[in-house]
Amino acid sequence: MRRTARTATPGTGRRSPPRSPTSEPPRPAGPRPPRIRGRAGTLLGTQALFNVGFFAVVPFIAVVLSEDFALGGAAVGIVLGVRTFAQQGMFLLGGALADRCGARAVILLGCGVRIAGFLTLAASVQARPALLALFVVGTILTGLGGALFSPGLNVLVAEAESRRPRTGSPGRATLFAWLAVSGEIGAVVGPLLGAAMLGWGFAAVAAGGAALFTGIGVFLAWALPRRPPATGGARPVPARGAARTGTAPGAPADRAPDRPRPAARGSSWAALRDRRFLALAGFHASDLLAYNQLYLTLPLALTRSGQGPQAVGLLFAWVSVLTLALQIPVSRWSVRVGAPAALRTGYLLTAGGFVVLLLATLAGPAADAGGAGGAADGGAGGPGTAAVLGAATLLMIGHLAASPTALGLVPRFAAGGPTGSYFGLLASCGGAAVLLGNTAVGRLLDVGAARPEAAGLPWLLLAALPALSAWAVPRILRRGI
Repeated sequence: MRRTARTATPGTGRRSPPRSPTSEPPRPAGPRPPRIRGRAGTLLGTQALFNVGFFAVVPFIAVVLSEDFALGGAAVGIVLGVRTFAQQGMFLLGGALADRCGARAVILLGCGVRIAGFLTLAASVQARPALLALFVVGTILTGLGGALFSPGLNVLVAEAESRRPRTGSPGRATLFAWLAVSGEIGAVVGPLLGAAMLGWGFAAVAAGGAALFTGIGVFLAWALPRRPPATGGARPVPARGAARTGTAPGAPADRAPDRPRPAARGSSWAALRDRRFLALAGFHASDLLAYNQLYLTLPLALTRSGQGPQAVGLLFAWVSVLTLALQIPVSRWSVRVGAPAALRTGYLLTAGGFVVLLLATLAGPAADAGGAGGAADGGAGGPGTAAVLGAATLLMIGHLAASPTALGLVPRFAAGGPTGSYFGLLASCGGAAVLLGNTAVGRLLDVGAARPEAAGLPWLLLAALPALSAWAVPRILRRGI
């Protein structure tokens, strides 16, 4: 039987208890920063407030584009894709700035840019006539603000996660899972706040969002400590010969991205030199593209099948219920089974959701021909409310498994170096996928509206991409490239 190595505790000469092959690497040396629980609570509360402001405004952008500016489905998809790319696609820049300038400075700058974006949106619809170009500029600024403050927040959450007190539970949910729950609370409150203000016009909604982010920025300027940029990441690089792990806590060690790249550590662009992480980020981008369909194809599917705004509201309410009820249990399960299995299952569930919509779309014309296709069941040849809610259920459970798991892998790939560029690259690949994918899917939606026999093409494309990720990502984590 192989003897487990013991390590001496620094400064004491005493030997620490043996670590199992699946245990985490040692925590960083030195005293734990005070009030770590309070710091984590501040970060989680900040995420909730960010999402209140975001979801009070952004869900109504598509409505303004289609009604006030009379844009078609493809044009709306392009504008939304540009906004998402300005946020997710520029995360790499935001992450690199967080590594270089410090998370606090980048978070506060992001708040300021988002305030400017919301005020620009308000000004564009207040102009007579309304200015589409200015509106698009506002959407881009809104995205750029998120590209700055979100990577900084992820860096601080990763630091807090690395310093959480140990527990005896192998399936403890990570702070990234709790971050998703906190964000979802904001996602529930935000649309309700925006809808309540919409009676005064979209300009009032956007101005209210700007006011909220002003308050958030003032609070964070006081709450976040001033300190120089971190020179290391959340995890140290294991010493030569020491046991190394690379998945989320509790995952088997043989599933790890266990080859740190010393030449890349300490660089703000280290992620770009990590081929295995580049591959992971590229395939994981399908998760963000799929999640983004909650704001594009699924609401359009409900509208085109004869449903009203109530059905769209029901969709978002159901997604919020799923997130609040299932994120922590799903995250605990993901930690127990390990990153490869959790990611594969998540991607396959997402693909299954789009298969449900594909089958419902293909069955629609036949139902109409038989005279049984009511509007509630997709009478216009598209998926109805039941099919969309079923698909959203599979899509969301898949996302709840895949997203926190991928975020939890970032500190391990960073191998003791700055994590900002890794978080940034992961989101930037998703942003590029959303821009290109939404453009393609929007065109396919317009083709399907004109030619019923092609109505299933958007769902076929959206199902194929996460299915490919389910095949590729576990191989990347286990064998590398």
